[in-house]
Amino acid sequence: MSRMYFGTDGIRGTVGQSPITADFMLRLGHAIGRVLARTTASPRVLIGKDTRISGYMIESALEAGFVSAGVDVLLSGPLPTPAVAYLTRALRLDLGVVISASHNPYQDNGVKFFSARGEKLPDHWETEVEAALQEPAHWADSAGLGKARRVDDAGGRYIEFCKSTFGPDLSLRGLDLVVDAAHGAAYHVAPDVFHELGATVTSIGCRPNGLNINEGVGATAPQALIEAVRVRGADYGIALDGDADRLQLVDSQGRLYNGDQLLYVLAMDRLAVGEAVPGVVGTLMTNMAVEQALLRRQVELVRARVGDRYVLEELIRRRWQLGGEGSGHLIALDRHTTGDGIVSALQVLQAVRRSGRSLAELLDGVELFPQVLVNVRLPADASWQSNPRLQAERSAVEAALSGIGRVLIRPSGTEPLLRVMVEAREDAVARDAANRLVEAATAPV
Repeated sequence: MSRMYFGTDGIRGTVGQSPITADFMLRLGHAIGRVLARTTASPRVLIGKDTRISGYMIESALEAGFVSAGVDVLLSGPLPTPAVAYLTRALRLDLGVVISASHNPYQDNGVKFFSARGEKLPDHWETEVEAALQEPAHWADSAGLGKARRVDDAGGRYIEFCKSTFGPDLSLRGLDLVVDAAHGAAYHVAPDVFHELGATVTSIGCRPNGLNINEGVGATAPQALIEAVRVRGADYGIALDGDADRLQLVDSQGRLYNGDQLLYVLAMDRLAVGEAVPGVVGTLMTNMAVEQALLRRQVELVRARVGDRYVLEELIRRRWQLGGEGSGHLIALDRHTTGDGIVSALQVLQAVRRSGRSLAELLDGVELFPQVLVNVRLPADASWQSNPRLQAERSAVEAALSGIGRVLIRPSGTEPLLRVMVEAREDAVARDAANRLVEAATAPV
């Protein structure tokens, strides 16, 4: 059956509009509880959330739904998405639930899930849940109800886990850091992680009020961090997004480093200490300059579909350790089962410490190619694949860019848009090629 509610990463939407309503969340919790009960006796789930005001409503509704199906619920309160993944595994629970819309504004919210192993769940599990949502409810009687309780020191447990991923013979003493938690789920844990490892820490984006998550701060709005690093004279700035699974990094010169660059640094750090890195997984959007730099060190780059879920699937399939996206989702499977902004930042700082070089020096010679991305609105019934003019122009552009650039054309999954991306060594070349492709896409057939 086709899925009605689940997208590429759980269920997400605008609060107060279906499906992000209290009644749906109660039914969702009940349906998932019934699915869990088919294979597990007395299932237990953990619910964590970010700092959106709507989290209270969704948390209560999910809790009631789970309990009504005989599932015991543990509540962590505000906690990063990767922390929920970690605690689900560490506490030997059956499911981890995160209430978050990640980098979206506060008006949105959603839910996503982790397996008992702290990994994203497969499509067939989501399909089973959607089928259960269509079935009549089977409310447990008093004796069959689940129970709910708060997890003591969930944040403290996660802080210790993050610290354990940093080299035991290293510290951050002498580093001056600015940490931006986007007024999100990591506001009460991220600064402590870096402080307890020895850094001097200044915090911004750590005063959530339920309505300001990701507003002008965090990984999706790094200018606030760049300015704070400049004013402070700090060595580095660390920006997370609302649920703290995404990372952007700033150095003392105000230079912003994205996920593609940081992925390269992680791979080179492992090579420097003698670890094997047969390859890394990026996405269709990973910058070609990083791919070429990796190949110069005999490290293969494999491109997955856009989305950290698909990066993770490819890593598991190939039994590799490192992957990520330019947006800042970085995965190091030798450190965690999912992308983690704090852990990723620690891995980058570990590379800086072990090498004795700055981040700029570690990336010397890796200059990102300009990328030009244009969204082309097409009629709903238009077929860009069968547009002969577009296909001819694409072949001509790809021939001209051979070895010095590339073209990516893909439809949006949610809107009648065609996304045209051209990457080249020179910005003018990329813009000219993109304009040619857009003109071909929109011209009468």
